[in-house]
Amino acid sequence: MIKKLLKIGLVLSIILLVGAFVIYLIYNEPVPVGQPGPQADALAHKMVNAVNGKAYSHTRYIEWSFRDGKHRYKWDKELGKVSVTWDDTTVNLNLNNPQKSQVTKVGEVISDTKKRKSAIEKSISMFNNDSFWLVAPFKVFDKGVVRSMVNMDDGTEALLVSYTSGGSTPGDSYLWELQPNGFPKSFKMWVSIIPLGGIKATWDDWQLTESGAFLPKAHQLGPMTIDMGDVKGYN
Repeated sequence: MIKKLLKIGLVLSIILLVGAFVIYLIYNEPVPVGQPGPQADALAHKMVNAVNGKAYSHTRYIEWSFRDGKHRYKWDKELGKVSVTWDDTTVNLNLNNPQKSQVTKVGEVISDTKKRKSAIEKSISMFNNDSFWLVAPFKVFDKGVVRSMVNMDDGTEALLVSYTSGGSTPGDSYLWELQPNGFPKSFKMWVSIIPLGGIKATWDDWQLTESGAFLPKAHQLGPMTIDMGDVKGYN
């Protein structure tokens, strides 16, 4: 009986592996080849202007949440500080000097070196990921970013953005698909945490914040909705 169950388990494992391989072959896309230069930069500026990059640069505070409210943020862009909260832990993260960050758990300040370090590192990783889903269009001119223009099969132009440094996952690339007015409508991803290349996420659910910058309220990633919570941008 045990041998029979082991054989069934082996057959099922093989079927799953073959299925996963077939899905990979069907849906995996290579990173497109783009042309860097003035045209790519002009397309990037068009996107940033569409979502009001000037207003964003003058926005001091941004609030949002992630993972159905499990991660909560209040970011002071001017001071380079952000309150990161999950479960019963809050890190008052100093983005310019993380070692000066304060960690509290159930309202009690954590002084243990290992616990502080672990919480601070986790908050940085969370912030890098979760803020990208909010402000990625404003990061296309960050240091270490390569911008390229890609001519699509339908005759439109798309913006390929590759991050060669910074953040938690340098080396990731995103292909922005834009509306005629420059507003982002989606991007395709080639990222280290997703084995399939070219997975698409929408960027078409925008709101105008108090500061005048446009920020997304939610994204659709396949059957999954990424809800950004009660998004606020103000001075």
